[in-house]
Amino acid sequence: MHSWSSVSNHPALVPGTLARASGCGRCFDVACAAAGLLVLWPALLLVAILILIFDGWPVFFRQTRMGLGGKLFRIWKFRSMKPEKPGQDGPLVTAAGDHRITRFGRLLRASKMDELPQLFNVLVGEMSVIGPRPEVPRYVNLEEPVWQAVLSVRPGITDLATLAHLDEERTLSGSEDPESYYQETVLPGKLALNVKYLHLRSWRTDLRLIVLTLQAVLHLRCRDQGWIREFLSTEIAWQAHVKDDQ
Repeated sequence: MHSWSSVSNHPALVPGTLARASGCGRCFDVACAAAGLLVLWPALLLVAILILIFDGWPVFFRQTRMGLGGKLFRIWKFRSMKPEKPGQDGPLVTAAGDHRITRFGRLLRASKMDELPQLFNVLVGEMSVIGPRPEVPRYVNLEEPVWQAVLSVRPGITDLATLAHLDEERTLSGSEDPESYYQETVLPGKLALNVKYLHLRSWRTDLRLIVLTLQAVLHLRCRDQGWIREFLSTEIAWQAHVKDDQ
């Protein structure tokens, strides 16, 4: 189990240590988002039509998330769950077998296609292609150094923590209280990986994470956790080599 204190004391959170870490950049994000929307618009339109046919209106799910510098924004997703009735507030996390997930929604979530509309968030500058996943405000403590570090960059569609928790819904389903388990165990683990990413962040790291994400979505690699250690060690070695050459 990860604790808040152990994450907050990570050396990467020392003021100034993240200043030189940079990923692929805003131009790369805009190019990827624009190209993605241009290429995928027939698939996006088809998914929207299928949601209307099988599950009805609305097509999209909008939720407030915490973004760069603690600024709130509304995330875009294809709706995969039953709409909540007025005054009805369900859990903010979703476990496998959640009765709120629609039949077509299960397919969308399994294929990660419900996340594709976030290309709009990337295009307008609210998100990046690669970056820590944005959380709901309830889970964020702006006074914690770890959150200040995570929110120093744009949130992303995918990241190291996302890839490490591809089976998150199944993990949560084994808990009596999924939301508490997420806050006390899963989220601190994600934040620890976010801090490691921020410390290693580079164009090379981001490109590798994009490739790993495509492999995961297409089921081209197994989901064991051994790759995380290998990924981090190779990135650390590469950055050390770059510094030696400078």
